[in-house]
Amino acid sequence: MVYGSTRSMRQRSLAILLVISVGFFGMSSFNLAKYMIFNSSFYQQKATLQQLQDTEIAAKRGDIYDRNMEVLATSATAYTVYITPQDIDDDTEAKKVAKGLSELLDVEYEDVYKSTQASTYYEKIKSKVDQALANKVRKFISENELGDIIGLDEGSKRYYPNDNLASTVLGFVGADNQGLSGLEFYYDDTLKGVPGRVVAAKNAKGADMPFTYEKVVDAQSGNSLVLTIDSYIQYVAEKYLEEAVTQYSCNERGCAIVMDPKTGEILAMTTKPDYNPNTPFTIYDPAVAEAIAKLTGDEKSTALSVAQQKQWRNKAISDTYEPGSVFKIVTGSAAYEEGKITENSAFNCGGNITIAGTTYNCHKHSGHGHQDLAGAFQNSCNPAFIQIGQMLGTELFFKYFKSYGLTERTGIDLPGEASTVAGVSYHDISTMSIVDLASESFGQGFNVTPIQLATAVCAAVNGGNLVKPHVVKEVVDAEGNTVKSIDTTVKRQVISKETSKAICSFLEGVVSEGSGKNSYVAGYRVGGKTGTSQKLAQSNTDGVKRLVASFCGIAPCDNAELVILIVLDEPNAPVIYGGTLAAPIAGKIFNEVLPYLGVEAVYSEGEQAAIGQPTPALVGKTVEQARESIESTNLYIKVVGSGDKVVRQLPASGQMISNNGTIVVYTDGAEDTKVTVPDFTNCSISEAVSLASNSQLNISLSGITGENSGAVAYLQSIKPGEEVDMGTVITVSFRVSSTD
Repeated sequence: MVYGSTRSMRQRSLAILLVISVGFFGMSSFNLAKYMIFNSSFYQQKATLQQLQDTEIAAKRGDIYDRNMEVLATSATAYTVYITPQDIDDDTEAKKVAKGLSELLDVEYEDVYKSTQASTYYEKIKSKVDQALANKVRKFISENELGDIIGLDEGSKRYYPNDNLASTVLGFVGADNQGLSGLEFYYDDTLKGVPGRVVAAKNAKGADMPFTYEKVVDAQSGNSLVLTIDSYIQYVAEKYLEEAVTQYSCNERGCAIVMDPKTGEILAMTTKPDYNPNTPFTIYDPAVAEAIAKLTGDEKSTALSVAQQKQWRNKAISDTYEPGSVFKIVTGSAAYEEGKITENSAFNCGGNITIAGTTYNCHKHSGHGHQDLAGAFQNSCNPAFIQIGQMLGTELFFKYFKSYGLTERTGIDLPGEASTVAGVSYHDISTMSIVDLASESFGQGFNVTPIQLATAVCAAVNGGNLVKPHVVKEVVDAEGNTVKSIDTTVKRQVISKETSKAICSFLEGVVSEGSGKNSYVAGYRVGGKTGTSQKLAQSNTDGVKRLVASFCGIAPCDNAELVILIVLDEPNAPVIYGGTLAAPIAGKIFNEVLPYLGVEAVYSEGEQAAIGQPTPALVGKTVEQARESIESTNLYIKVVGSGDKVVRQLPASGQMISNNGTIVVYTDGAEDTKVTVPDFTNCSISEAVSLASNSQLNISLSGITGENSGAVAYLQSIKPGEEVDMGTVITVSFRVSSTD
């Protein structure tokens, strides 16, 4: 009975198992049929894709040119060095690869060795490798038979052939050639192009398959930019700004803008100190770099990041400041346009003025007394312009403040332009009191960017039109065809042509008779306005008085072609005034750029006498003939050697030297004679000429050159104590003391 029951149970179990097996087999067969028949195309595609390798072809990034088609940024062939760890046979081979590549590419051995241990087909070792270094890598591969392990992918590297020139405008790119700063960032979509692709059949290790499949989609090169920047003008602006920022150790750097007032084209824009975009992550301020090197950990990382961001920052568009007396151009032009003042308006300055219980002092404590409008500009008299502001009233003042574009971004085609915010950077009509009006009338109590102020001054002197500033002139394709032109954009007319003409006349008087004398350039009608402002917010934090010295110049005053704004932020000098520190920089730029632009100099008799004369060509003549050549000049000859024929002369032919200078001529067999350069600092013009003569040197006068101007020397082209050839020309810069 028991036996029969067990047998029956076994039979039932076998039956159930059979049913399950048949069901499972049926289901498997169905699924297999489903995969093979119904979804075959899907799985075939998936399998094929697993056998395809998709490689991106980098697009050539467009170039950046100056307005004369000189290259400012370009891309050249570069390589990425990689290894295939799966093809490395053993640890000995891995160490050979790591040692060789680390030494050649200047990368850490440990990092390369770690890459050799990866379970991947592709490990990047270093990118942006130039042709010369790539050739060394190829030689290493060949000599060690490592062609199946080490490879080079061709790409491109961004080069800036002029190093620091216009770096804060140009910006730079990252490792993937993506723009990270400046124009490279702002116009990244225009410059970067469209990458291509190569799709090819490969096995799991990246080797070619037995069958051939390859599809190539060509890369499209990016478009190029043609800038409004002129490389020569940029170079001149950078040279003299850097000279001043270094001389006065400006705590918060300095900036310069050179602008065409009629078109809004930026001819030069610079911030100093700056950086080299070829190596943008290197800290170029030695003191800052040294301080960071002493730090460790997070503190070091943070300090490094802050320093990098600061040197990349374009001060001309990203920083705001209180403009000081340069702003008087806006106040004066608004009141003149509204008929509140005329050339004959009279202002009395007793040294201070009180508005609603608040007293404002003039920089001349004894006061300027009775003065007309031209005198108020020349003297940069705060009480006079406070009176002018009160005549305007808050509504009219703010109307022109806004119309000059000082409540909005200029819209310049650069990233990082700072914005002004009502109640923070300026007082709008709803918050402005007559006390606020008094402060703002002479440029204190509000903030603007340098580009805002330069653009406003352009409107004041170009006939009254507010133009949009821009740094890109046109976009061109790879064949040089124009894709897009950026023309002048006139936003609105702010003042009349008549008012603009009057303002230019007043500004010319500031340079010829007033606080802007140090921007004077012989032969040219230069105008401008000085400014010295206190950084009130920053100064109040620790009681330290922080100042900004600035100057905005125009030339020629009868038909302005250039506007130059110079800003020195927290300079360190015994006396800090815009007229003393910033105006000479603009003068030096005008002196070199105006002739370059073809603006003809017209010298007065006194100017011609002051600037001296060019030296005649004496080489090849006999000593006697040389003496005869200068008889009609007020120059002298000193003969070195006993020969009869002139074989060399100092200064060289055509070089400008002051009147009564000496030409040193060398005859056959004569040896060069060295003399020591004296210190011309604080010499008057006559003293400097005499000192040069006694030292058997020549000088070329720069800056204020009127004998009775009271100007003193403050800078010389060759340092005191250096040994130079007798007759060498030393350029000595002169300036007068300013009070604004």
